[in-house]
Formats: sequence, C-alpha cells, structure tokens
Amino acid sequence: MEPETSKFTQSLKAWRKNRKLSQLELALAADVSQRHVSWLETGRSKPSREMVLRLSAAMEVPLRERNTLLNAAGFADVYREQQLDDPAMASIKTVLAEILKHHEPYPAFVLDRYWNIQQQNYAADRMFDMVGGAEALWQAVGDTGERNIALLTVHPHGFKQFVQNWDDVAIQFAQRLQKEALDSCDERIMRRLEQLSAYLPQSDVPTLEPLLPIIPIELNVNGLHLSLCSVISTFGTAQDITADELRVETFYPANEHTADFLAGKV
Repeated sequence: MEPETSKFTQSLKAWRKNRKLSQLELALAADVSQRHVSWLETGRSKPSREMVLRLSAAMEVPLRERNTLLNAAGFADVYREQQLDDPAMASIKTVLAEILKHHEPYPAFVLDRYWNIQQQNYAADRMFDMVGGAEALWQAVGDTGERNIALLTVHPHGFKQFVQNWDDVAIQFAQRLQKEALDSCDERIMRRLEQLSAYLPQSDVPTLEPLLPIIPIELNVNGLHLSLCSVISTFGTAQDITADELRVETFYPANEHTADFLAGKV
C-alpha cells in the first residue's frame, strides 16, 4: 500500500468513526456502494478527487480537513483560506457588519474556530463596560493577546463570577465546547479544550433535559439582574476556509426586564 493511500484510508476510517457512521450509512449518504467504501478504507481502491469531496460532504467534514483528506489521497487543495481583511472577503465582512449592526441593542460576537473574538458590536462593548471594562477582564484572565471568549466565560475572574446559575450553565457550555472540538478533529482545538478543562465540569454523564427549551444565563452584576440566552449561527454555503470556520454568537434577552435594560428603557 502506497504511503499516500495509507494516510487516506486511515483518515477516512477515522472520520467515519468520528461521525458514528457504518460503512453502509456512509455509502448511502454519499450515494456509492458499501463495497466501494470498504475498498477505499482497505486501500484496495484509490479514490478520485471527486470521490474524496463526495465522501467529505456526506460526513460534513470541515473545509480545512477536506483539504487534508485530499492531500492524503494525493490531490491538491480545493478550498482557499483568506484573511478577513483580504479584498475577496469584502462581501463576508459586509454581511458580518450588518448582522452585528442589526442585532443592536443586544450583544453579538464574531468568533473563529478557536473561540477567539474577531469582531463585536457596540452592545458587546457596553456589556464589557458593565463588568469593569474589557481590558481589565482580559488582564484578569491572563492576557495572551488572543481574545478568547471561551476562556473569558469559564475563568473565575471572567464572566463566571457574574453568572448566578453557573452549575447549570457550565455543564451545557462544557458539552458545547467538547462537541465542537470532537466534530472538528482539530488538534489545536483539542489542546485549547484541554487548557480550559481546569475550569469545566469533568463528567461524561449526559445531563437531564432542562424543563425549559434553553437554560438562560442569569447574571448578577453589582445587584443588576439580567437574563440572556445565546444563538450560534454559521455560513451554510461557505467555500472559503475562513468563512466556513466563523461563528456568530448573538445574545437575546430572556425576560422583559433584560430587554428593557438593554434597550435603555430602564
């Protein structure tokens, strides 16, 4: 078996198991025969470029890792990675700016795959000001130059100190981070998760379903009580790695008092 073929077979099998798919289930999702999937995993057959892309799409492999699978099969990258400041990304920046603007007066953040803040709206600035200012918070949690919202959330000197229902929120937040890390199969994300693990609940036992469809984040900032919930949005048809990895986290008021406060009515 050639080295490239061996790398591809191992990677294909790893992704299929990560997605908890049988060979038959993957074959059905990719519209190929189970025998062909089996032969690809054993190296008996070599994949075409189109087959790598078809299997990757069926397993919802992130674009960055699709390039890795292509390379393992002996093919060049298909997906480009451009910085947000590149001219080709102007339309993406415009969309993000509109999302952030239209979400006012509620906080919103643009995050990369490592949970670093790339952009935020004025309402997010005001939220930082409420708890002592952004720079003071970053210094308190250990300023590394990266503005990591996951660290800021779980660190005892970050937002955690203001969350009244931390035990409930922490379990849900930990499960979200763990799922994102496992779904990505990205070693850097796994290392980041390990760094955060000291502040997260250590349990693999599924939690009981909450009585509410979501668990609001109950904040107490110097006697000011606010209740928020968050929504994560992504680009559903991204063809660029950077766009594929961006996440927009928007916060909404979970009660009328919070809505009025954020709108400046109280």
